[in-house]
Amino acid sequence: MTSQLWHQQYDPGVPTSIDYPSQPLDYFLRETTKKYPDKTALIFGGVAPLFGEQHSTVSYRQLDALADRFAAALQNAGLQKGDRVAVYMPNCPQFVIAYYGILRAGGIVVPSNPLYVAREIEHQLNDSGAKFAVVLSMLYNNVKEIRVNTSLERVIVTNIKEYFPGLLKTLFTLAKEKKGGHRVDISTDAGTSWFQDFLAPAGSKPQPVEIVPEDTAVLMYTGGTTGVPKGAELTHRNVVANAIQTATWMIAAGEGVEGAEVMMTALPLTHSYSMTVCMNQSVMYGYTQIIIPNPRDFQHLLSAINTHKPTLFPGVPTLYTAINNHPEVQAGNVDVKSIKVCISGAAGLPVEVQEEFQRITGGKLVEGYGLSETSPVCHANPVGSGGRIGTIGVPIPDTEAKLVDNDTEEKEIGPGEPGILCIHGPQVMKGYWGMPDETAHVLRRHADGKVWLHTGDVAEMSEDGYFRIVDRKKDMILAAGGFNVYPRDIEERLYENPKILEGAAIGVPVGGDNQRGKVFVVLKEGQTATEEEIIEWCREGLAKYKVPKYVEFRNELPKTMVGKILRRELMEEEVKKQAAK
Repeated sequence: MTSQLWHQQYDPGVPTSIDYPSQPLDYFLRETTKKYPDKTALIFGGVAPLFGEQHSTVSYRQLDALADRFAAALQNAGLQKGDRVAVYMPNCPQFVIAYYGILRAGGIVVPSNPLYVAREIEHQLNDSGAKFAVVLSMLYNNVKEIRVNTSLERVIVTNIKEYFPGLLKTLFTLAKEKKGGHRVDISTDAGTSWFQDFLAPAGSKPQPVEIVPEDTAVLMYTGGTTGVPKGAELTHRNVVANAIQTATWMIAAGEGVEGAEVMMTALPLTHSYSMTVCMNQSVMYGYTQIIIPNPRDFQHLLSAINTHKPTLFPGVPTLYTAINNHPEVQAGNVDVKSIKVCISGAAGLPVEVQEEFQRITGGKLVEGYGLSETSPVCHANPVGSGGRIGTIGVPIPDTEAKLVDNDTEEKEIGPGEPGILCIHGPQVMKGYWGMPDETAHVLRRHADGKVWLHTGDVAEMSEDGYFRIVDRKKDMILAAGGFNVYPRDIEERLYENPKILEGAAIGVPVGGDNQRGKVFVVLKEGQTATEEEIIEWCREGLAKYKVPKYVEFRNELPKTMVGKILRRELMEEEVKKQAAK
């Protein structure tokens, strides 16, 4: 790879280019099992009242065998190479087993956000054409409600308690299972199986499937650069390359050791960041993962940190902020000193949060950047030197970045000027599933003959190669917890309300990293509604993190000459209101 301006910023030992194996992702689970068969791959559990932290473990030998059994079961059930399989659950061992089993059987994984309500999962199932779904029991009724409208042939249901240790499983069964909606009856539902029953009759080994690096491994759903929900096709080459790139970024800098790290997997595995940096990197390099199903359960999160001593902790700014400010941490009752390296994504990392987290842990917290379309990591601050606060760092090995003008996105922009960020590298997606026009809009062949991803984000590059995001994708709402909310998702729900004529959604405070949705609503003539009524309507049809907090009724909305609603003008009005306070 030709030397680039930013290569001078790399930590000593970090290569500018890497030789990537031409192997499918599940191959690395097999290889890691050969190296570390009895090493703990997964730790899973929770806090039991009066008994404290309770957990079970899965070794690499067991994980590999379970992935084999799940792959064989899928093939016995009729899965063909290229069939899509939705995985609709929070972090748990079953997610990891299903993910690698699907790939080993030749299928394509469709991670499905466990916060999705019925209408949202229906859209994703139909858009992907999924024939199979692996579903947590408490989410099963969402799938059952819309199944008749989909192409689903087989649904595999799993209870969160299946890999709990004995005591915790018993307490959960007695106290939480029925109350939390985890206990469901599938006995009369055709084409539906319990996870363990589905595994049981399968042979120990699946039939081998020829998979090449350019085959699609994952459909990672995203709003992309235009807000239209679509599946980014990530190939085996994409996900393998990005796991190696991100691991090399740390290991070659002396901040990670193969086979020796303990990964805190608290971010949802349905998010591309956690999928790559937590799960895939861990499996490829023999790390132990601490699986956290709900990062908002701080009693469990802090207990897991205290007990299992994670060394790597990928996260988002709000998560680090919450740890910094937690009374148990401030009182010194939780040992956070094991944490060596954290890379923060999803939103800008405030310097105060970074400095305080580094102070209390003694580790390093640096900011990175990526998109689902780049598997997702394309930039990171060097972990050895710490990089430069306030930036997203520099492009990682084998990754090129440049800026082009906002208007035509054709003219290259030099250092110090804002422009649209474009990315080229082995982690850049194949395209959007079934959407050639959308793909052509963001993947463009430039005069250099290379295909570049146009991110839609406005950035600046310094004279010495550091990048800074000036403006996130134009209208994206950056919700708490690092979730990206696209206004169109909210607006489509508004337009389903028979009382509403027009609607628009923005994030407030404008320009913030921890926003809440605000909707502007024009009612149809003669109709009346309250703010609470509109919010409840959204709550019934949207994931919790997408539900707007504020409603403003208007007689009309600002529009262009051709009738397009001007969200930007609504944002400018909000900025003025904020300034006047």
